[in-house]
Amino acid sequence: MRLSPNSEDADKFRRLGVLNITELALLIPSSFEDRRLSSELTHNAPCVIDATVERVTRTPKTLRIVFFAHNLDEVIEGIIFNPKPYMMHAFVQGSRGFYGGKASWDTGKWELIHPLKLSQIGSIVPVYKTPLRADVMRRLAARYVSVENLLEEGLPPEVAKILYRLHFPAVPLALTEKELRALKFAELYNYLRRLRKKRRYHPTSYRGAGDAKRWMKTLPFELTDDQKGAIEHIRRDLAGENAARRMIVGDVGSGKTMVILASAVLMRPYRSILMAPTTILAAQLYEEACKFLPDFKIALVTNKTKKTSLDGYDFIIGTHALLYRDLPEAGLVMVDEQHRFGTAQRHALSRITDNDSPPHYLQFSATPIPRTQAMIDSAHIDVSLIRQTPFAKNIQTRLIGKSGFPALLEHIRSEISQDRQILIIYPLVEQSEAINYQSIEEARGYWEKNFENVYVTHGRDKEKEAVLLQFREHGSILLATTVVEVGISLPRLSTVVIVGAERLGLSTLHQLRGRVSRTGLAGYCYLYTNTSGKNERLEAFSGCLNGFEIAAFDLRYRQSGDLLEGNVQSGRAFRWVDMGSDEETVKEVVDYLKQKD
Repeated sequence: MRLSPNSEDADKFRRLGVLNITELALLIPSSFEDRRLSSELTHNAPCVIDATVERVTRTPKTLRIVFFAHNLDEVIEGIIFNPKPYMMHAFVQGSRGFYGGKASWDTGKWELIHPLKLSQIGSIVPVYKTPLRADVMRRLAARYVSVENLLEEGLPPEVAKILYRLHFPAVPLALTEKELRALKFAELYNYLRRLRKKRRYHPTSYRGAGDAKRWMKTLPFELTDDQKGAIEHIRRDLAGENAARRMIVGDVGSGKTMVILASAVLMRPYRSILMAPTTILAAQLYEEACKFLPDFKIALVTNKTKKTSLDGYDFIIGTHALLYRDLPEAGLVMVDEQHRFGTAQRHALSRITDNDSPPHYLQFSATPIPRTQAMIDSAHIDVSLIRQTPFAKNIQTRLIGKSGFPALLEHIRSEISQDRQILIIYPLVEQSEAINYQSIEEARGYWEKNFENVYVTHGRDKEKEAVLLQFREHGSILLATTVVEVGISLPRLSTVVIVGAERLGLSTLHQLRGRVSRTGLAGYCYLYTNTSGKNERLEAFSGCLNGFEIAAFDLRYRQSGDLLEGNVQSGRAFRWVDMGSDEETVKEVVDYLKQKD
């Protein structure tokens, strides 16, 4: 048994991009060569002969060898096209040896196409497609891929036996469903095991003692069961010995703000800090906190805030400007819309508080993830999902083209007459020949000519936050790029039109659609496309409002993300696993790992 490669083999492991024997075992043979002596010849099929070289003839473009095959009692002519000089040494007249090649019946005689001298016969030889030379890879697999080694790495006996048989079968057969499931299990097991090793537990002196249940009774509405469940998870985290590391993922409009506020309540008597990605979102969260946490002293920190002491505040809410302030001791650090910040920014916030003991850390996201992703994430960070929304969203989604534009205009005029707002998302700011859609700059003239109170903004607009605030109070139509995907609350917004919808991922479309119907208002989402024919992806999106289901569906159209830095599998997280359809296998592996703990 050899579990770790020697120095020479370690270099081969690196060239293959594998870190352990399980990963090596997942590189199964692409095919097999049967190197047992042939009892008969079949046209266009491989064969192995025990033969004496009777004659060798060289022409400018071919090497012809006449063999007498002792095992078949047959004369066979071998042909090598465009031979290299070294090939002559393998075929010495009068010598006897074993040769393999493809048999061909041509003009009444047998030929052996591109014969190759074999050093050993009598077995079925695996063929691998890897960066290593074929014989080197075979020896490496033979040295390390064993049932004993795979069991030592923690795989279940049945999976270990199947992986071994895939490399060294008695009779090579097509991959069965059971074998494919074993490959998926092994890949997920290896991946999750590595993730779990990355997780670190840090003891903390901060124990939250706030009473969230009493606070919830003061609210003018009832929280959903999912909100209450997430709050209970956080309560247990904040009362624990180790600093919390939890990700709370909510669907669009699921009310994660109330979970953020409950977390600050639970952390008492210690201070909480919250970082949001934009000034508008930070201000909205500040307003909500002032409204629902009347006994808290709350500070809002932006790049325009004076740098005064923050020591007297219970709850500090801000943008990335927090990273450039001297922050007082805090028991809890929270990041909202965490995917909008870089990893370095998120880590910096948890380090710059004036703490002797590590604070608890919660990250929030309104971008739903599939259940499979949540289960995998849970190997290195605790995860809470908020699927329910406080009220059922009433949003109609329609797929339209050029012929539907007049009806769309009629709808827009009707909504504006009822003091409702329209958001139109364009794929570009300026004209591009590469995309068959108008840009904002090309389209704005039409809208400004035919409608009043038209506002325009985009990602490069330095005044975008001010424009959004002005639009919220005074606007009828907002022309924008996906800059409004996350965060801003527009209570009067009833309609979003997404131009070139087929160019965006379903999760982005869901975020944009989530800007409407935020207060129970009837909402409308128009997916405008110039493409003809049926679009299964957009049609499926149109019929579903559940962000978690959409996230799972989105996986069918893109590669799964990777949670391990430095993943070695050509940019893909998985070779065998399909995150969109292998939920049952993910659950099986997660349960297996829990049993091993």
